[in-house]
Amino acid sequence: MLDSTRSTSNLSYPAAEGWNLKPVTAFSSFCRSSIGKKFIVAATGVVLILFVVGHLLGNLQIFLGPDWVNGYAEHLRELGPLLWVIRAFLLVNVLLHIYFTISLAIENRRARPVSYKKKDYIKATFASRYMAMSGLIVLAFILYHLAHFTVRVTDPRFLLLKADPLNRYDVYSMMVYGFQNIFVSGFYILGMFLLALHLSHGTSSFFQSLGLNDKKLTPRLATAGRVFAWLIFIGYTSIPVAVLLHLVKPAQQL
Repeated sequence: MLDSTRSTSNLSYPAAEGWNLKPVTAFSSFCRSSIGKKFIVAATGVVLILFVVGHLLGNLQIFLGPDWVNGYAEHLRELGPLLWVIRAFLLVNVLLHIYFTISLAIENRRARPVSYKKKDYIKATFASRYMAMSGLIVLAFILYHLAHFTVRVTDPRFLLLKADPLNRYDVYSMMVYGFQNIFVSGFYILGMFLLALHLSHGTSSFFQSLGLNDKKLTPRLATAGRVFAWLIFIGYTSIPVAVLLHLVKPAQQL
């Protein structure tokens, strides 16, 4: 009886262990496959595009006046620790997006025949050739942007700002003073330009990854992607440009 029980136990344990490992192995294989990498790039890209649009709508409230921007910032601050969870989630999406984009670029370069290298290079757009590089520069911009406006460690003037009449942090004046620096605005515009290049290629590639390669539909999707990307660029860069042209002025003087 003891031998029989021991034998049954020994036979069932590896089976259970193998069953537990199957989902992990399948997911790992999926992430290593070309299709899996494209799916991850597309999925993280959608998350980041939604954030880019939402963030733009929040930032454009600077043209509505201090009360709108300061109220928007206060609502975000009321999220407490959840806000940092969201920021961490977005940062993970950025890192995954860049990592798998670079991985796909390396795979494509290795798989491309040498004889067609020059021909493919001529046909490729600037945006598609430099997707990985533009992504890394945008990542650097995001980190600086967080240090500048979120952590507020790059401009000592931000510490001198007083609360607004409703006892909220004066984000409106902080944005204006921040963009009054020509180098900050220049880096911001460069970051948005590279983001627009990235989006102009990435949005059309997203639909191609889903298998939408119709001769009529694909060019239209590519055009729509480019229009969307440059509308995003215009929206974001309108803020530093307006500040530099003194069309938007701080609510308080330092």
